[in-house]
Amino acid sequence: MSTRATDRPAQGPRLSKADGSAIRVLVVDDEPTLADLLAMALRYEGWDVRTAGDGQKALTIAREFRPDAIVLDIMLPDIDGLQVLQRVRASGSETPVLFLTAKDSLDDRIAGLTAGGDDYVTKPFSLEEVVARLRGLIRRSTLSVAEANDPLIQIGDLTLDEDSYEVFRSGDQIELTATEFELLRFLMRNPRRVLSKAQILDRVWSYDFGGRSSVVEIYISYLRKKIDAGRTPMIHTVRGAGYMLKTAQ
Repeated sequence: MSTRATDRPAQGPRLSKADGSAIRVLVVDDEPTLADLLAMALRYEGWDVRTAGDGQKALTIAREFRPDAIVLDIMLPDIDGLQVLQRVRASGSETPVLFLTAKDSLDDRIAGLTAGGDDYVTKPFSLEEVVARLRGLIRRSTLSVAEANDPLIQIGDLTLDEDSYEVFRSGDQIELTATEFELLRFLMRNPRRVLSKAQILDRVWSYDFGGRSSVVEIYISYLRKKIDAGRTPMIHTVRGAGYMLKTAQ
């Protein structure tokens, strides 16, 4: 068994889409018992859940079901989870993805995030942890309602629209994942302020990574490649303190 089945998820406020319909989640794992346990836990949240035992079936269901979030095991019997995610992203989908992995190496975690994953949990895990992580991803996705009255944030030539989830720099649109968008929004709502890794983890990921602050460095590097590439840098590292966003002028 790859998870602690005795951990019953602690149900928080029920999440649903803006139109009141149930959130759709696709669970992909080749261990039927584990997939069933995860599906049970997510249905307890009131979500509509489908399962797949291999990569090809997952891709078929994803096209038809159009999930709002995907729980994806990296190790699958046909094509691995990384390939599944690459094909999902190639189709234009930015659906938040939570990776499940039996591997606890930094290289494996980085591979999942680099492929376009939004978060990961390492087996064995508790059902409560998976539910909590998914709730965080879903809140950060386009299902979430913008918190601010004014949806437009502008710092120099960088503009972020919280309603349309669009980002522009110097008039050029920049495509971001849900997690990258939330990280950039946090930086832009705190211009010229140094934000520590702990603050970023708490705000963007909504839980303690237990010292795994490398995920912040990974996502900051992603943002720099998209926001600052070929331009005057706006995202700055303050050594020993954290990160800060300020205008290029």
